[in-house]
Formats: sequence, C-alpha cells, structure tokens
Amino acid sequence: MEILWFLIALGLIFGVLGPFVFRRRAGGIRQVAPGSPDAADPAAYGFLRQEEQDVRLPGPDRDLLDVLDVVQATQDWRAASQLLKGTEQQGELRWQRVQAFAGAASLELAEKPGVGGAWLRSWHAEAPKDAGGAQVYAEFLVQQAWRSSTAGSDDFRVILEEARKACEEAALLAPGDPVPYISQLAVARGLGYSHEEFDQLWAKVIDRAPEHMGAHLAALHYWCEKWHGSRVEADHFATTAAARAPQGSLLAALPLFAVFENRPEIVVGVDFYRTAVVSKAVDGAMYAVHSARVDDPMLAHVRHLLIEFLMGQERWAEAMRLLVKVDGYVGALPWTLRDDPALAYTVHRNLVVAGYESDGGSPATLSR
Repeated sequence: MEILWFLIALGLIFGVLGPFVFRRRAGGIRQVAPGSPDAADPAAYGFLRQEEQDVRLPGPDRDLLDVLDVVQATQDWRAASQLLKGTEQQGELRWQRVQAFAGAASLELAEKPGVGGAWLRSWHAEAPKDAGGAQVYAEFLVQQAWRSSTAGSDDFRVILEEARKACEEAALLAPGDPVPYISQLAVARGLGYSHEEFDQLWAKVIDRAPEHMGAHLAALHYWCEKWHGSRVEADHFATTAAARAPQGSLLAALPLFAVFENRPEIVVGVDFYRTAVVSKAVDGAMYAVHSARVDDPMLAHVRHLLIEFLMGQERWAEAMRLLVKVDGYVGALPWTLRDDPALAYTVHRNLVVAGYESDGGSPATLSR
C-alpha cells in the first residue's frame, strides 16, 4: 500500500508527467502508459480530462458562470449585481457567489496588475450603496490579503484592516445578511482577534444564519492549532455544531473537516485513515451526504473531502460514486491547497479508478 501514497506524492510534486493512467496488480497500483491493455481508463466512466476540470467552483452553478462570463467579457458589473439581488441572503449560495466574484476579480488583478478586475472597482465606485457590490469588494480585499501578502507582514495587516472596514460598511447596507460577517471571520483569523472578540463576531453570524455551513468552516480555521486555538478546541467546535445540527444539515460533516485541519503533516500508510476518530468522522460525513438536500450548495464541498478519506480507507466503490457526482469541478478542499488543483484531483481520481477495478469494478457495475 505504501506505493500508493508514494505515487500520490510523486504525481503532485512532479506535475509535468502529464495524464496519469494506473493499473493494480498484486504488487500494488502502478503508473502505466495510456492505452495499455490493463490500464484503468477514467474516460470509460465519463470522467473529464485534467484540462477540462473547472477550478473556480466546487460544483455546478450555471447562472453564476454565465454571469461571470458576461462580466469578464464586457467589464460591466450590472449582471453580477442583478444575480446577487436575486440570491437569498441567509443561504449558502449567496456566500459562494460572493466568494466567486471576489475570487475572479482577484485572479484577474494577479494576471493583469493595475488593470484586471476593473469591473469590481467600477461597481464599488459607481454603486457604493449596492449591498452585493459592497460584499464582493470586502471579500475581494480579504482574498487579496491572503493571496498577495505573507501572513503577519505589514502589507498583510494593512489590507486586512481595510477589509475589516469594508466588511463593516457592507454589513450596514444589509443588516440581516451574514455574508459581511463571514468575510470578517477571515479578517479575525489574520489579525489575531482574541477569543472574546471572535466570539462576539461569531454571535453576529449565527444570529443571522445559525446553520450556515460555510460560516462554520471559516470559524473552524480560527479554532485550529495552527491559528488561534488547539486541536481540542477545533474538535469541540466541530462536534458541538454537528451534535446540534438538524436532520438533513451538512453540519454533521464538520468533524471531518476538523480531522482534515488537524491531520499529521505527513501521512504514510493507512493507519491514520483507519483510526477510530477518522472512521467516525467519515461515517458522520457519509450520513450527512445521504441525508442532505440534493440541491444543497455545500454538498459538493463535503463530497470532495470525503473522496480523499474514502480513498485512504480503500473504500473504492463509495469513492467512485462520489466522483461521479463531482467530476468537472475541483474548486474545493483538498485540491485547492495545491498549486494545481486539477492535477491533484485527477491523480487521486485515477488512483480510485484503479483501486475500484482491482476489486472487480467496471463501468457496468458502477451505480450512479
């Protein structure tokens, strides 16, 4: 089994190897040339190639992508404003769309310094009282701080201070909307809010959207050991939220995200994935996925993370059924932590296909 994890590391580090096709024999899963007679072929399952994976979103949102295409092509922000005006304030979808617009502007600016993202600057200048535009601008500043500066540096803190002010201004334009406060959770993490200050901010979030999965994920980062909490505090936050979650809520999957945040720096072999803590978290997340609404915007996030853990447990058939649901969109953990999310995803996916076929699976036996 050690060869499997070696191949993952090799694939993620040396992305120049191109498309990955694998087979599994008694000696383990091995890379082979595409077209080999016994190679596992992801295309046989309808899976898309690496270059076809969309890194912007965790799952499909056709309305958002259509509007984003228009905005970026015309540099006119009005279509984005209209989309957000028609998106429910307290729902997960609004938060995801605000993040997507902000992320698009941030990436544009990185590609074309001083020019990219001009539509967002125009939106903020021409419609300063537009609640959606204010939220996107605040989130844009948050993303700029984390993407373009070193955490803890003077530039980082200056941008986050500006983001904090923008979050506060956005909150005044839509008092019942949790989005500005969710953006501010990342500000709190970066600026090192005290636990008391963070709790006060968190209260504003849950007063408006007590079951918001995206907000809980943002808060979980703060409570992790690498930021301002500990393994115990992060686990307590996640398990408490899961225990209070109503039927059908994806908050039941939050402990799996806590396990992921607290995972060892280097995972070798399957011992980590077979521990009682991991197994319990995986089972809870699987239950949440099966119980959730099929249109829950956060469902794709949970499915993506589950794939890595199911793979570690060699639960190939279950991982394959999730891959069928998410293939084509890779803007989610764990892939987004890599320099090339599409590569990271396709390497893992192809290994799952090889494992599935090693257990006798085939396109004909895969239930969808």
